[in-house]
Amino acid sequence: MESVRELQLLLLAALMLAARADNQNHLVAFPQSPVVEIGSNFSATCLIINTKEVTADNLYWNLSETTLPRDQYTRINSSALNVTLNISSEKSEWLFCLCSKKSPYIILNQGLFINGIYLVKGYAVEKPENLSCVAHQEQTFISGTIRCQWEDAGRQTEEVRTTYTLYIRDTIGRSYNASTHDTSAQVYFGTFPNHIDLEIWVKAHNSLGWAESEHLRVEANCFVKTNPPSDVKVVSERTFPTSLLLSWTPPIDKTYIRLTYRIRFCAEGSHTWSYVPEVDTSQEIQSFRLQYLQPDTLYVSQVSCKNARQGHGYWSDWSNNATQWTPEDKPRGKPDLWRIISEDGNMKGRRVQILCKEPVFSNGRITRYDVKIQDQSDHRGKNGSLQVERLSVNTSETHSRQRDRQVPSQRDITVLTQFHLPEEKSIRVFVSAVNSVGQSAEASLGIPERRRERPPVEGLRVWPQEGRLWVEWRPPNSSDVSEFVVQWERGGQTDWQRENRSTSRTHIRGYLERFVCYTVSVCVVYSGSSGRSESVQAFLEEGAPSEAPSVDLVGVPGRDSVQLTWSQIPAERRRGFINYTVCYRTGSHVREVTVPGNSSSHKLTSLSPDTTYDTWIRASTGAGSASGSVHSFTTQKYAPGEIEGIVVAVSLGFLFVFLMTVLLCFYKKDVIKENFWPRIPDPGESTIGNWSPDYPLKAEPARESCVSGISVLDVDVCDGRSVFDEEKSGLPLKKDKYLSEEHSSGIGGSSCMSSPRQSVSDSDEGGDMADTTASTVQYSSVVASSGYKGQTPTQPPQTLFSRSESTQPLLDSEENPDTSLQEGSRQLQRGGRPAGGDHGLHLQEAGQREELQPLDFCPLQEDSENSMPADNQSAAPTSSYMPQLGGYRPQ
Repeated sequence: MESVRELQLLLLAALMLAARADNQNHLVAFPQSPVVEIGSNFSATCLIINTKEVTADNLYWNLSETTLPRDQYTRINSSALNVTLNISSEKSEWLFCLCSKKSPYIILNQGLFINGIYLVKGYAVEKPENLSCVAHQEQTFISGTIRCQWEDAGRQTEEVRTTYTLYIRDTIGRSYNASTHDTSAQVYFGTFPNHIDLEIWVKAHNSLGWAESEHLRVEANCFVKTNPPSDVKVVSERTFPTSLLLSWTPPIDKTYIRLTYRIRFCAEGSHTWSYVPEVDTSQEIQSFRLQYLQPDTLYVSQVSCKNARQGHGYWSDWSNNATQWTPEDKPRGKPDLWRIISEDGNMKGRRVQILCKEPVFSNGRITRYDVKIQDQSDHRGKNGSLQVERLSVNTSETHSRQRDRQVPSQRDITVLTQFHLPEEKSIRVFVSAVNSVGQSAEASLGIPERRRERPPVEGLRVWPQEGRLWVEWRPPNSSDVSEFVVQWERGGQTDWQRENRSTSRTHIRGYLERFVCYTVSVCVVYSGSSGRSESVQAFLEEGAPSEAPSVDLVGVPGRDSVQLTWSQIPAERRRGFINYTVCYRTGSHVREVTVPGNSSSHKLTSLSPDTTYDTWIRASTGAGSASGSVHSFTTQKYAPGEIEGIVVAVSLGFLFVFLMTVLLCFYKKDVIKENFWPRIPDPGESTIGNWSPDYPLKAEPARESCVSGISVLDVDVCDGRSVFDEEKSGLPLKKDKYLSEEHSSGIGGSSCMSSPRQSVSDSDEGGDMADTTASTVQYSSVVASSGYKGQTPTQPPQTLFSRSESTQPLLDSEENPDTSLQEGSRQLQRGGRPAGGDHGLHLQEAGQREELQPLDFCPLQEDSENSMPADNQSAAPTSSYMPQLGGYRPQ
């Protein structure tokens, strides 16, 4: 077998060499430019000619730029190499035969050692399927053009396209055809060949082959598609509330084609059509009665037709909608009765509201509800009084019928009555619905007294999932459970649905809005009486809040805290379960505090004093957040009352110090008195002031001058002690204690050019002198002039009560007069004389009185010349007390 194949290849190569005698290429690949089928295997051969430089072992194959592996090669002989590959891609490409040997000749003639085959790829032709043809009705006739279409099961490439040819041949020998690259074509007959058999088929072909579809051999009228029936009408008959009479007109005369019909109908608003069985409309009819319809319901009906020949022809399009109401009938079913119980704030008891929905099949407009309320508080088995109430429903006929077409859980709710029910009472409510034809059956619901209410469900859970709000609970362990009522409420609008006793999980079938909070409750019905309810809040879908509150301040900011307040977001704008975040910042530092959604105020603490803050509120839900406007405030530098506290504290401190000082002074007054007001001996009680004149005193009237009757006494310092001792016995004057104590202030106050000073009571004991000159010490003495050393004065003796003020303390000579006199004697013995001229004592007689009045004593050193008459200056020297000498010193 291999030898035969080699012989064939050699013959083929010989033919190629003869054909290319003038070609000097050393490699030849064949077959050239074939059309290959995608998915099949392709074989090519490379032949070496006119050279001994290379052999088959030096050859290799490249598909585009990819070298094929050698396990796909087949060596025929030393000058021929074969390759086999699988065609997998749709893109056409080159298959090259190349030489791998390197020699000077091959390098210089590299173009002679390469040859290639261009592979054009395509798919084999598949048989066209589902051939169908149609001829449409035009006005009252059938069109002369037949249009056919089919399906191509195969695939095509851009290089290998499939061509389709439609063939039509009738029984009288006429043939028609049309070619296209699409999957549809049409043939024009001129006049439609009525009642003539036709043979129709499609042929598909390309470079890889051809294929034909099945042949259709049918009557030409089987391809006709007529217009839909016209003038479709629906008639309602009052005596038949569950049926409608439908009629129409055929679209084409039966001489051309005999028709059969089909009918469909549905209640308006419903998307589910009901079809009449075709066996009931197979005959040539032009009317039909629709039966088993719902009374007082608007129905939509449509009709279609086609060729009556079984298995052929096309249904026409559906006719236009024909609508009609069915007549009313007596209501079927019971009203859906329910109650809403709330606490009555005005009095002890419950506020009961009785609600109901129309029966699922009201069969007409409900005009009235008959309500009966029976008292069942008598526990001895006897029913109480029966209260009957008839409630008219003011709804239009159209509105009632619109509600009747809704889903039962979406029907309108009617509030029948509401009343106060004491806690110790139990009642049963009976309700029936009435329309124009009759009355429905009664629905009943019991409301037990408060203490006999049965327990609610447990573990109530509500969550959204896949666009629905799911409810789950654990039923109570009781055999009296008859059903469950799932209730949902929003903004005063209530709806409910009923579930059987075996249900513990369901979804709300009513219409729910997104971003709206619903209060979902589950109530257990025990043998026709309602029990307690269990409630939770839920959202079908949460969204970001549509707004956020604006923050405001309560009062003024404090030193380190501020009270914030804001208004709650309205329920319709929350769009989810709200949490508030209080944000505040100073500079670039932002702080956040999360507070519950029911909060409307918050106090920020730990703030810095005298600092400006920006604050705002962010409202957040599970789906997003929104921020309110920014409000700025500045904390105070001091806390309220802090300054007043400081002032009060300082004042109390000063007061405490003052009181302590006063108490200290009180307890230490003796020490203070000794240090600040030392006890000063009274000069009036000194030895200097105890002189008595040897002659009686003579009273003289007071004169305005400060000093009168001045006598001069010249005493040496050395003789001071003897003088005083000698004269002391002759002085009639005595020390007057009263004058020195009681009138010392008067003397000081009338002194010229001097301020009054507080006198110190004389004391027999000398006090210590304080080392200060701030206090003024007052001295008083009474002296008498009776001559000098026993000499008789030329004038009557005069006495003078003199007082001197000094800021100097007493000298030791005053406190110890004996010592001072001794010192003076020693000075006189040494022959010394004090400077300043003559010295003497000046006395003024105050009158012949038992009590001597003090006289003002004027400073004599400065005003002596001005105070004395000019003619008596030498005879009236002044005298003053000189503390340095320990007594009065004559000048």
